[in-house]
Amino acid sequence: MTGVAVAEPPNALSDASRLIWRSAAPGSIVAPAGSRRVAEETAIAFSYQGTSYAVMMATPADLEDFAVGFTLNEGIAASPGDIESVEVLTGENGIVLRITLAEAPATAFWERRRYLAGPSGCGLCGLESLAEATRRPPPVGPGISVRGEDIAEAMAALPGLQPMNGITGALHAAAFWTPQRGIVAVREDVGRHNALDKLTGAAARAGFSGSAGALLLTSRVSVEMVQKAASFGAPVLVAVSAPTALAIRTAEMAGITLVAVARHDGFEVFTHPRRIRRRRAVVGIRRAA
Repeated sequence: MTGVAVAEPPNALSDASRLIWRSAAPGSIVAPAGSRRVAEETAIAFSYQGTSYAVMMATPADLEDFAVGFTLNEGIAASPGDIESVEVLTGENGIVLRITLAEAPATAFWERRRYLAGPSGCGLCGLESLAEATRRPPPVGPGISVRGEDIAEAMAALPGLQPMNGITGALHAAAFWTPQRGIVAVREDVGRHNALDKLTGAAARAGFSGSAGALLLTSRVSVEMVQKAASFGAPVLVAVSAPTALAIRTAEMAGITLVAVARHDGFEVFTHPRRIRRRRAVVGIRRAA
């Protein structure tokens, strides 16, 4: 990526006035109660080669990482080098991430748009969009192995690395962990998918290989999260909450070790448990049906 132009985005956090009710004083309202820091949620549009591609609600922070991670995870580009520039443009109704691709991915982008466009002009519609939603993930390599205690320690450390969530209590996080350095990158967003896009974008821009570590999530695991992990090449995906059945099947196909319900008292391994090194019998293993 050769350049990033930024028009100052809005602040990711703002102040909201509030009244407080506490159960210690039933039926009472404490007033005046001052204000509380809350997370902003902004419409963010992705534009490639001057044409609109997608719009989503997200936290207006780490937008260059968001642009790169989303582009890579969508398969629009194969590496940050395929992205010539990113412009962050702030308007009255939201933010536009204007992304310019290099020649080869730009040609592939236009071919993809022509293939997916429905005859009624609905864009990604009909059978093609259903196939996209359930597309087979790319297989990950053998990657790393992880000790059970490393997973527990990394997940315990993650809340302390979420400054915006610490203030607001409203943001998800995604992190990248390596055996040599521990947690090396964290990104936050009101949307769990957005947090993962931002994280993989930051990791790719920093030159981290997905195969060298594990992804950590503060959310449940849906199929899209597994697909993004597979696009990044991460062999291990760890989450605080439970996975969906389709996420488990997709992780099985991709060769990803899916670890979920990772709490202070342990975790559960749903697919490819060979990468988890166990010192004691403290890991519950569940296999997809």
